[in-house]
Amino acid sequence: MIGLIGKKIGMTQVFDDVGRLIPVTVVAVEANKVVARKTAEKDGYDAVVLGCKDMKKIQITKPYAGQFPEGMAPTKLLREMRDFTEEAEIGKELGVSLFEGTRFVDVIAISKGKGFQGVIKRWGFSGGRNTHGSKFHREPGSTGMSTYPHKTFKNKKMPGRMGRERVTVQNLKLVRIDVENGFMLIRGAVPGPRNCVVVVRPAVKKAK
Repeated sequence: MIGLIGKKIGMTQVFDDVGRLIPVTVVAVEANKVVARKTAEKDGYDAVVLGCKDMKKIQITKPYAGQFPEGMAPTKLLREMRDFTEEAEIGKELGVSLFEGTRFVDVIAISKGKGFQGVIKRWGFSGGRNTHGSKFHREPGSTGMSTYPHKTFKNKKMPGRMGRERVTVQNLKLVRIDVENGFMLIRGAVPGPRNCVVVVRPAVKKAK
C-alpha cells in the first residue's frame, strides 16, 4: 500500500481523449519526505512516516524537532502509512509519480463541519405531515421507553453536531496526474472543504 499527503485545491474540468467533459477535483501534492520507518521487530508493525510542508523556525519546538532525523527540516504535517510497498529510505522525497498506472483511489480527509443539526438533516428522518392541524413536523419524537427501564439507550439517533469527522471516500477515479506541477485530478466526491489536508491511496476494493 502506498499513499501521499496532499491539499484539496478546488474543482475544474478537463476533456478526455474523445472530447467528453469531466468534472474533477484538484489535489496538490508537495514533495512528501520519508521522516521515519517503523518495523515489526521494534514497533510491532511495518510503516513509513511521511512529512509534508516545512515549518517556520519560530514554530518549531525542541520536542517536536526531536522526532526528525538530523539535518532534515521539521514538517508541519505528519502521516503514518502502514505496509508501505515502495522503497522508501529515510530522507527520500515522494511525488505524484508514485501513482502512475493507478486508476482508482481512496481519499481520506476531515469532512465539512455543518454545526448543530436536527434529526431530519443529520439522520434523514422523514418528519411529520405538513398539512393543516398537524403539530409534528421536524421534531425527533419520543426517545425513551414507555415502560421499564424508562430511559433512552445509547446511540439513539438524535439532534447533535454534524460533520467534521474523519471520512474515507472509496473508489474515486484518478483521471490524470501532472508530475511537473504535482497535481492529481480526481473525479468524484473528494471529502473536506477547500484547502484541507487529504491522504490519497490506491483503492483497496477496486482493481488498479
